[in-house]
Amino acid sequence: MASDRSSSNASDGDAEITLGLLNAVQENSTITQRSVANDLGIALGLANAYLKRCVRKGLIKISQVPPNRYAYYLTPHGFSEKSRLTSEYLSSSFTFFRRARRQCGEALDYCAARDWTHIALAGSGELAEVATLCAAEREIALIGLIDPETSVKIFAGLNVVRSAKALDNLDAILVTDLRAPQAVFDELSKLLTGERVLTPSLLGVMRQQTEALP
Repeated sequence: MASDRSSSNASDGDAEITLGLLNAVQENSTITQRSVANDLGIALGLANAYLKRCVRKGLIKISQVPPNRYAYYLTPHGFSEKSRLTSEYLSSSFTFFRRARRQCGEALDYCAARDWTHIALAGSGELAEVATLCAAEREIALIGLIDPETSVKIFAGLNVVRSAKALDNLDAILVTDLRAPQAVFDELSKLLTGERVLTPSLLGVMRQQTEALP
């Protein structure tokens, strides 16, 4: 039994380090192995080992830049793996509810300050449930939940639709999808301007025009 727990803890630690490394590379392609080790609180040799493993798995690619330095980039597979690990981490982390409640509340306050009172959620799951609780505390009307991947008709008291085009009087959308938040954001940004597609920063979505909400 103790062995099982030890194995589970080791697996959790492995995923957390990998996620930290992928986040670091996404944020700064010119990182060094020493800076990664310092940021993640691990030995330099371990940072080197994880970086090599991510390269072997096709998660990270390396390009040499003069003089004698390297740039690191996430591959499409790396972005996909980062999203998966982020989802698993957020779902299991005891800090999830506290962070989600604060960030969803800030996103909805951002909407209220701009008189955007008809908001849709994008993605069913725990984050969407938290968002509905936050909306109930504010003068915000959640008019539906967008999720083409679910077969349910009602989620957290909201009508579920497959596309934002099915919703009328839509002011903004709050991304609450934990499975593939980047893909959801990219798709919705084709329908609404970037500032009207809100992304809590815990999702780790890359925004080209605007910054993720804190």
